[in-house]
Amino acid sequence: MFKVNENFAKLPGSYLFAGIAKKVAAFQEAHPETEIIRLGIGDVTQPLAPAIIEAMHQAVDEMGKAETFRGYAPEQGYEFLRDVIAREDFQSRGCDISADEIFISDGAKCDAGNIQELFSPDSVVAVCDPVYPVYLDSNVMAGRTGLYHEETGKFDGVVYMPCTEANGFLPEFPKERADLIYLCFPNNPTGEAIKKADLQAWVDYANRNGSVIIYDAAYEAYITEEGVPHSIYECRGAKTCAIELRSFSKKAGFTGTRLGFSVIPKELVCGSASLNAMWSRRQGSKYNGTPYIIQRAGEAVYSPEGAKQVKEQIDRYMFNAKTIRDGLIDAGFTAYGGVNSPYIWMKTPNGMKSWEFFDYLLEKAGIVGTPGAGFGPSGEGYFRLTAFGTYENSLKALDRIKKL
Repeated sequence: MFKVNENFAKLPGSYLFAGIAKKVAAFQEAHPETEIIRLGIGDVTQPLAPAIIEAMHQAVDEMGKAETFRGYAPEQGYEFLRDVIAREDFQSRGCDISADEIFISDGAKCDAGNIQELFSPDSVVAVCDPVYPVYLDSNVMAGRTGLYHEETGKFDGVVYMPCTEANGFLPEFPKERADLIYLCFPNNPTGEAIKKADLQAWVDYANRNGSVIIYDAAYEAYITEEGVPHSIYECRGAKTCAIELRSFSKKAGFTGTRLGFSVIPKELVCGSASLNAMWSRRQGSKYNGTPYIIQRAGEAVYSPEGAKQVKEQIDRYMFNAKTIRDGLIDAGFTAYGGVNSPYIWMKTPNGMKSWEFFDYLLEKAGIVGTPGAGFGPSGEGYFRLTAFGTYENSLKALDRIKKL
């Protein structure tokens, strides 16, 4: 009889957002008359910018001609896209990142789940708490954790770094030894950002302790404040201890077209092993490249027209974020985030548990958010709302919440 990967049995229930979708579908079936406002999953709602659509049309036309047809894409990505990313996202900010350190993919979520393959099975993993579930789940599947304990909401063998109101939702250096440290800023789910001096301290810590930081910068395009780094490579020494993940999903609306990239510096080595070379080998074996049409669309994000149009979309989402955050605070709620990210992290009222508040909002107001406990034990008592809906629905949701 064949055997299965028993590590999957350690995972509790279904993936967070799949579980939410089932609950919402059941409620909608039972109450078809209710208009549901979805402020839960972080999916965009504005259409792709005109410059991006134009680039896709041109690429489609190229694929219909023998002289311009493209087959398999290079596993690392086309040079035209890697060059513009290196120049606009990194070199323009003083980061010494070259095109051969950039690997194009079908999204940051996939990279976040796959990057752990580069590291030893007995690596000790440290995650923020609350945490984007993919970082933790992928390491559970790989066998780097012990059993899950429902009463604590934690896995054995994992270093949890609580991010709470008391510490400004910024993780503190773990007392235990950690090989892999997952950081996400601006943060999902809390919406809080990290100042450059604080991020520099993490880089210094990782270099002192021989750790690697997996830095998820999926929301860097939403940063509005000065002194908040857009890349970990703005910090001294980051190239010897950090891998950065980026996404076009939230920056440019590619949730349905899938595009992202990872940055793995050539200076990031373990003995004679180069992580850049290892990831290149991994991609060559397991990935046939992001489609040409999508990469041309990604290139258009950096054109003058594309950059302007994408910025206008982000500004609309951030106006929603300000509207939701300010509205909640004015109504007497405690809320964070919404300044450098599209997420608002609100305290649940009257000491309600986060899943209890989820059910209450859905049943009484037809609003879908995300329970903080779904992101980890330190998320209990909090609730995440997104700014990715329309402005009209953001106002409508606020009105419903205020009437509860």
